[in-house]
Amino acid sequence: MRAQGFIAFSLIVAVWVAQANETLPLLNAGSEVYSNVTVTTVTTTDIYFTYAGGMANVKLSKLDPALQKHFGYDPVKAGEVAQKQAAANTQYHIQAINQPSPRPPVDDSAAPPSSAGPASDSSLGAALSAALSRARSENKMVLLDFTGSDWCGWCKKFDKDVLSTDKFTGYAKSKLVLVAVDFPSHIKQDATLKRANQELRKRFDVNGFPTFVLLNSAGKELGRQVGYLKGGPDAFIAELDGFSKR
Repeated sequence: MRAQGFIAFSLIVAVWVAQANETLPLLNAGSEVYSNVTVTTVTTTDIYFTYAGGMANVKLSKLDPALQKHFGYDPVKAGEVAQKQAAANTQYHIQAINQPSPRPPVDDSAAPPSSAGPASDSSLGAALSAALSRARSENKMVLLDFTGSDWCGWCKKFDKDVLSTDKFTGYAKSKLVLVAVDFPSHIKQDATLKRANQELRKRFDVNGFPTFVLLNSAGKELGRQVGYLKGGPDAFIAELDGFSKR
């Protein structure tokens, strides 16, 4: 079950999982060279691994033919998965910014005015404005998910390992209003959406994906998680709870 407001799709299916943490002294992927590689997972389109500089993933299409064969790369299947992923993520963004309220809104006069806090709703775009309004009426926080939904391997992995779990779903339902701020490579976005996402990225000074920014209902940043976080939903929930107590 997917956390409310985030995508309910998981279309990148692992075709091979590294056995005994297969290691490679070097991994060439186009112009990039990685050393001391330990493969963790291989999907229809990507290979995930740790290396001397940290964690990374690359497209199987960038590997040499011998490694593509070793990891079971099928360009036809990879293309089909990419198309399905693009279609799914279009719905992802729509769901994320248009989630219905689970209960009737409270009287607006009881909520603080939108000018309260360091950021005004009007300066942050319609999607965030609506999210902040809902957060005030439901006594919740807002979690912004800055992602590259159709190309960012660690975004996809975090989605699978954390955001799609029942535990995070339950937590988000009671604590959060979720907003996806997507920067895809292949999914077509209209000019208004692109501009709004870029404005949010600039406003919150986001330089990498995934980045999660937690806000209170007045739009004040409480904390952020940049990149993949190990430990599954428990670690992420603990971090968000820590942010909320600041």
